[in-house]
Amino acid sequence: MAVQSVERPAELREQAVPGFAVAAIREDGAWQCRRMAAESLVDLDTAITELRRMRSTGAVIGLLDVDDEFFVLLRPTPGGIALMVSDAVAALDYDVAADVLDLLRIDLPGEEEALDAPPWPEGDLAIVADLGLPADELEVLAAEVELYPDEQLAAIGRRCGFADALAEVVNGVSEVAGAR
Repeated sequence: MAVQSVERPAELREQAVPGFAVAAIREDGAWQCRRMAAESLVDLDTAITELRRMRSTGAVIGLLDVDDEFFVLLRPTPGGIALMVSDAVAALDYDVAADVLDLLRIDLPGEEEALDAPPWPEGDLAIVADLGLPADELEVLAAEVELYPDEQLAAIGRRCGFADALAEVVNGVSEVAGAR
């Protein structure tokens, strides 16, 4: 159940926002991280399609740091896609966050409701529970206002075991990095 994009790829590139999109793939007990298309930061369908193409017998997780404002976790499942957004209020300003809420069938928060609201995580908070980060801890991490999204994603990587591979890709050391 993917969001259908009606925009052409050139238009997506024009909308590019700062941040990063990375796929973490666990195969035979080892993690690899790969940079995803920059369009993933503005078009959820692009991110979902790219993740589904990464065949693996292990876990595949998409990590999006959108404009240093919020993060999105995506994980293909046999029945579709598991999604989590660190701050639902971001849906008022970012299409990718609005698309996450749309797929989750959660109404966008009202502007009055969102005014000065703390981070409001929505979605499958147990998305990485089987990898070492329980839902309640992910909720606390997502609500931590003292951390930027890249720091929150690095913390998720540490708990799940792919922090080094994630850091190498995010810091531009390599496009493909491995971790054990």
